[in-house]
Amino acid sequence: MSPAMPHRPLFLVPFFVSAAVACAADPDPGSEAYFSAFIRPILESSCTHCHGNSEDKGDLRLHTLEAALKGTDGKPALVPGKPEDSPLYTTTILAPDHDDIMPPSKEPALVKEQTERLRAWIAAGAKWPAGLELGQEPRMQFVRDIQPILEQNCVSCHKPDKSEGDLDMTTLEKSLAGGESGPGLVRYDTEKSLIFTRTNLPADDDDLMPPTKKGGPLSKEQIQKLQLWVKQGAPWPDGLVLTQKALQVDRPPNPDNAEFVARIHEAITQKSSEKSPEDMKPYTGTISKTGKEYKMVVIPGGEFTMGSPDSEKDRKPDEGPQVKVKIDPFWMGAYEITWDQYLNFMLTPDSRYKDGAKKTAPPADSPLVDTVSSPTQPYTDMTFGMGQDGFPAISMTEQAASKFCEWLSAQTGHFYRLPTEAEWEYAARAGTSTAYFFGDDASKLGEYAWFYENSDGKTQPVGQKKPNPWGLYDITGNVTEWTLDQYDEKYYGSLNGTAENPFNRPRTIYPRVARGGSWDDDAKDLRIATRRASGEAWKQQDPQLPKSIWYHTNAQFLGFRIVRPLKVPSAQEMHYYWNIGTLNEQK
Repeated sequence: MSPAMPHRPLFLVPFFVSAAVACAADPDPGSEAYFSAFIRPILESSCTHCHGNSEDKGDLRLHTLEAALKGTDGKPALVPGKPEDSPLYTTTILAPDHDDIMPPSKEPALVKEQTERLRAWIAAGAKWPAGLELGQEPRMQFVRDIQPILEQNCVSCHKPDKSEGDLDMTTLEKSLAGGESGPGLVRYDTEKSLIFTRTNLPADDDDLMPPTKKGGPLSKEQIQKLQLWVKQGAPWPDGLVLTQKALQVDRPPNPDNAEFVARIHEAITQKSSEKSPEDMKPYTGTISKTGKEYKMVVIPGGEFTMGSPDSEKDRKPDEGPQVKVKIDPFWMGAYEITWDQYLNFMLTPDSRYKDGAKKTAPPADSPLVDTVSSPTQPYTDMTFGMGQDGFPAISMTEQAASKFCEWLSAQTGHFYRLPTEAEWEYAARAGTSTAYFFGDDASKLGEYAWFYENSDGKTQPVGQKKPNPWGLYDITGNVTEWTLDQYDEKYYGSLNGTAENPFNRPRTIYPRVARGGSWDDDAKDLRIATRRASGEAWKQQDPQLPKSIWYHTNAQFLGFRIVRPLKVPSAQEMHYYWNIGTLNEQK
């Protein structure tokens, strides 16, 4: 929903509950059951993405009753018993092109049935279960999400001239009326809607819709969309009649596969000439796609103690027990990857599938880089107004960061990847063993890092503070940085003796490890040993289903820097590192 709320109600209608809203089986509008069945799905799909616990556009929050009653600018969003004084309702019935309509005009408006539910609930006192905090769920838009599923999979058997089971699904009214086996659609009730229950059956069930011989079962993603749509009230544009459409054939496999990576591997092995630590020198590379430069510094091999001692101030349990670690030499980016370097990877003119493959395959003789998967178009400004030129790129998933490494490798002939957690800490410490690489005195942190006290509430251009002893700028602060590892709070305890190049190989998408603290963190969280675990909340406001593999929109503190190991890995290992962001053995 948009942040704005009108100062007075507009386009008000007399209070009534239509036959489409109220029926004998419905809970009373003044009951908590009514809120749970009808109001909560509307608010969580249409309102809290912008006005939830982690978002407050226009300083308005709607995730709790208290927040809705408080409203914004001294005006409540919700006035129990008075829908005409409640912008939570009145803004939903504005003209479609009105600046203050909620949800905003770039999204479909709520349908009349939904707005009447809101009105009935508010008029009856706006009962809200005590202590309940609303979350968020992807909003299903009929034309974008549901219409293609129905027209390609359902209408062929359920239309006026061929209504199998006496069920016609070409209009909302006929879907609600149903057929011999019951209603095709019952708003807000998935278990009574054939459109969900019959599509969610096993593949060998005789009642499966569509049947196996006609393309069934639907994909898990399609079934989830139908389930959410019904739960959210099954909004269906007025007067829209569905027509049968041909079932779309499966897309071709992504060419960015193991065989393709083998070609990149061959190019890298032919170009990489450094064979020993003595061959390693700092260098500045150029991204051919953009002409932008990036600087790599040498991180010499050696041993260090990973983790923090029990005596370290503000130490957390997952920072130990301390363990001896041996690390092979590598190069590391002197700076965090910036928007200047990242933007041309993220924004491309090509239409892409959700996994980043181009929908129009590049010619066979194209440069290798043209085949690398890249992000789909973002659904919001990913800089979040913090700054672009010279500022660190933010809010990408581990998959996006890893694919950038592949994209860069395909252009330069050097193998790049994210650092392991051990490599990151080794490089950040730069031979020191104190809480910070400059000592234990946090009062000096402002000379070396951007954090909560000096960042002005946002990222800052890279390289403005002093580097660590090995020439790494912003290694703590500015943005927290991705590593490759699975997060395990007890991982250090599993390492025995002197661990050589330890790497906790991921098994699930979450949690993974990020390191270094950010512009939004306190000084204690910029200590070298501090670990951060990723989580689904990092992409909570993502409205897509399934959620994007490319963006962590709620993690505006998150970025990355690259490493290049001296030893070039095998093609199989390269493929593993560059696709680690989608690895999930427990699906």
